[in-house]
Amino acid sequence: MKRMIGQRAAASFLALLGLVVLVFFLSRLTGDPAALYLPIDASQEMLENFREIHGLNDPLLVQFGNYVTDLLRLDFGESIRKARPAIDVVLEAFVWTLQLALITMALVTVTAVVLGSLAAFRVGGLFDRLTSLISLVGASAPDFWIAIVAIVLFSVQLGWLPTSGTGSVWHWVLPVAVLFVRPFGLILQVVRGSMISALTSAYVKTARAKGVRNRPIIFVHTLRNAMLPVITVIGDQAAAMLNGAVIVETIFGFPGVGKLMIDSILQRDFNVILASIVVTALAIFIMNLLIDMAYAVLDPRIRY
Repeated sequence: MKRMIGQRAAASFLALLGLVVLVFFLSRLTGDPAALYLPIDASQEMLENFREIHGLNDPLLVQFGNYVTDLLRLDFGESIRKARPAIDVVLEAFVWTLQLALITMALVTVTAVVLGSLAAFRVGGLFDRLTSLISLVGASAPDFWIAIVAIVLFSVQLGWLPTSGTGSVWHWVLPVAVLFVRPFGLILQVVRGSMISALTSAYVKTARAKGVRNRPIIFVHTLRNAMLPVITVIGDQAAAMLNGAVIVETIFGFPGVGKLMIDSILQRDFNVILASIVVTALAIFIMNLLIDMAYAVLDPRIRY
């Protein structure tokens, strides 16, 4: 287990380093922040002073070296737009995204596992056909289209739910519901397929021959052995949310890290962009490590 963790950490560090290099140089292509934050009639001296204060006067390679040196000291620099440490700005937004992802994935996992298991128990039945249709539609529908339709229907036409903000529980309903649809469809399909394979195995036939009832067969004997591919898909979908539900957060004005990254790119807030990438990448690394450990718990052979 320790060797696996060490290998994962080394691979993730290299990936993170490559990501920092890529994002650092690409973000500079968005333009000069001085031209965005200072008045149009700003003098050349004002422009030079602004660049000097934010370390933008040095050659690009020197800027990158300085940034990496600061990063090794866990100094992410200062946000140009908010004049605050960039890491503080990012962590505040990341907490919102983390809450949104945890609530959505908890609902998705429980619902998809239960419905997928029940659908697999009677393949070809009415319930199986209905859940398969719902899951296929959900997995195929794009998030932005679902979000727009939901706003038009539930906010504009019916007036039931607010369109943006986080002031109450009702503000969370539409973002969670929109993010729920796609991973629910994907995970439900994987649970169904994995459970169908597991239900035809020898140990299930033995349990039935001994007179074990259907519910223990599904949720005790079969589900654990069918969970390995399901955990993989759950991890992928959770990573997609942690990576910033950019479209959903932007449409609903949700103050998460996805919306923060879009705003920071438009406002050329380089330090916030890079801090968002680093924090999100570390969160995904930790989550993938937990998934690998879950594999080892479900199947002891993986430990070796």
